[in-house]
Amino acid sequence: MQVMTDAVRKAGRRLARDFGEIENLQVSKKGPADFVTAADMKSEEILFDILSKARPGYGFLLEERGVVEGTDRSHRWIIDPLDGTLNFMHAQPHFAISVALEREGEIVAGVIYNPATDELFHAEKGRGAFMNDRRLRVAERRDLHDCVIATGMPFFGKKGHAQFLKELHQIMPMTAGVRRYGAASLDLAWTAAGRFDGFWERNLKPWDIAAGLVLVREAGGFAGAIDPGTDVLETGHIAAGNEMVIKELREMLAKAAS
Repeated sequence: MQVMTDAVRKAGRRLARDFGEIENLQVSKKGPADFVTAADMKSEEILFDILSKARPGYGFLLEERGVVEGTDRSHRWIIDPLDGTLNFMHAQPHFAISVALEREGEIVAGVIYNPATDELFHAEKGRGAFMNDRRLRVAERRDLHDCVIATGMPFFGKKGHAQFLKELHQIMPMTAGVRRYGAASLDLAWTAAGRFDGFWERNLKPWDIAAGLVLVREAGGFAGAIDPGTDVLETGHIAAGNEMVIKELREMLAKAAS
């Protein structure tokens, strides 16, 4: 855990400096897209270098570089160097670095860090979930009408718009509110912290959700595939919340699909 937190804090310092430049770039005609791509790549480079030196032989699954095989086939880092890129690009302080450790096919530790707020969410299997030094617990609300649920909607060029609208139509009237903030890793971290009562989204990548899975579970919640019996890291279809919330979310999502 110390290795992971050291890595994300160092990468986070670089992202925070880059974020400070975004407002000036935001008003340019071209926009900050090229700058953000460079920031993303630099963050990934810092994480890769630190973790490679700390744990030689571990493999990697990275958003930018893809799969990097290691000599130790039982361990793999799963990394998103900048989740919430569009928020970052528009000078909105809701983005994160996400690092998870997979051991023998199971996610056993995760760190999600927002450099803009200096909130570091971390969890290790069997040892609980924390935000900085504060222990986290998922919200205990059991009536969906009292719950705020987070989600992600497909953006331009991605599949699934029609399905998402059906699901939103099914879920929104049953809740106190639905939120779309644009960073799945933080949606899961906030679910672990009780800020959201639940979360669902489809077609995510392993680096979007790996760290968040262990955070929610170690905070006493449930996080897994929308369709029970499937592998959430393979499908990218995820639901999370306390026992009652995730049960109701899965039921409503199944109804929307029928």
